[in-house]
Amino acid sequence: MIKFHRFLIFLIIFSIGIGFGHSYFKTAVKTESVKIEKNTPEAFISEVYDKIKENYWDNISDSQLLELYKLSFEKNQGGIVTKFESKDKMIKAVLIATKSMDEEKKNKFISQLVGTVIASLSPNNRSGLFTEKQEVQLKNTVENIDPQKDLYKDLGVGKQASSEAIQQAFQKKSDQIAKEGSAGAQEKLKNLSYAKEVLTQKDSKVLYDQKGVEPTIFTKIIQPDILYFLFKKFSPTSYDEFLKAFDAYKDSAVSTLIFDLRGNVGGQIDSTVYYLGNFIGKNQLAFDFYHKNDYIPFKTPTEKLSSISKYKQIVMLVDNQTQSSAEIIASSFKKYHIGVVIGTPTKGWGTVERVFPIDNQFDPKNKYSLFLVHSITLRDDNQPIEGRGVDPDINIKTPNWESELFSYFRNQALIEAVKSL
Repeated sequence: MIKFHRFLIFLIIFSIGIGFGHSYFKTAVKTESVKIEKNTPEAFISEVYDKIKENYWDNISDSQLLELYKLSFEKNQGGIVTKFESKDKMIKAVLIATKSMDEEKKNKFISQLVGTVIASLSPNNRSGLFTEKQEVQLKNTVENIDPQKDLYKDLGVGKQASSEAIQQAFQKKSDQIAKEGSAGAQEKLKNLSYAKEVLTQKDSKVLYDQKGVEPTIFTKIIQPDILYFLFKKFSPTSYDEFLKAFDAYKDSAVSTLIFDLRGNVGGQIDSTVYYLGNFIGKNQLAFDFYHKNDYIPFKTPTEKLSSISKYKQIVMLVDNQTQSSAEIIASSFKKYHIGVVIGTPTKGWGTVERVFPIDNQFDPKNKYSLFLVHSITLRDDNQPIEGRGVDPDINIKTPNWESELFSYFRNQALIEAVKSL
């Protein structure tokens, strides 16, 4: 009985000890945590940290992300700091480092600290901390709007000028530039020619006059049987331009297409499935994105376009400035043998970036958002486009490229047209 009582007393003491230890552990965790109020520097840092963890394309661990914060802290603060063991401890270190700073210096340090971390994410300098001004600039770039550009001013005419007056102004300015023979004359003539093209085409002129949006697609017949289709970038208006451009030639005799994506910087990536559907039909697997170990398939939502089906021979031109959405199109062209891709390997810009709003702001002079690589694009062999690019079917740098192209189509006129371009 005595032994039993001793055992019972021991059990009670042991249980109390466990309870105390558990209570102490909880208290210790609480005291290590940072008490965060909304719209403070610590709330801002914490939210960005969590958004990176949740939305970044790769499965970045806490230790990896904290190492980036450590390196950024050292770069922006100067000196060596110890390894951050947790997000809370990292935030505490920031609060201690900025305690004696005035408001302006503190805000600058925090934006630089976080901005450096985001820019350091792989691929480097593809993600960033954006101000409202940068977000507007991004929106304008995607929509193909340049507030600094005035095509009418370039030609020296007013908005009410007729097509004839625009043609005359173009000719006059072109002659002046040619006589001067100044450096950069070719680039000036190219810009003038572009302004004339935009302002003498009814649809593109209306779009430019109403919204300041520049066209992204230009077409012309370069041989009796060959349509040349220049696609400069992917913007919100491009798909409508795309449909109208092909529709304009539906009753013509052309049956060969040169689809030029050289220098195409990409843009609105979500629309690529629509373009591809017009070539390969509805419900086809267009491409995959890669996000956190998952392959995200994208299928075509559009039917084959009847005004495209008439083209029996298709050549796509690419170069080392073909990037982003344009690389996806080139890769799918190869995958489905829509046409022959010819040129040089593409740029290898295979990331999909998205803007994520930040709820907690800390600087009254700036409102920030997170511009983050969300996914990686894949090419026809399921390898990432990033850093690799898309290899053409025929490399224009090889000496026998003409005979290679001839073996596909046996069309000498097409070869001559590609050479001229």
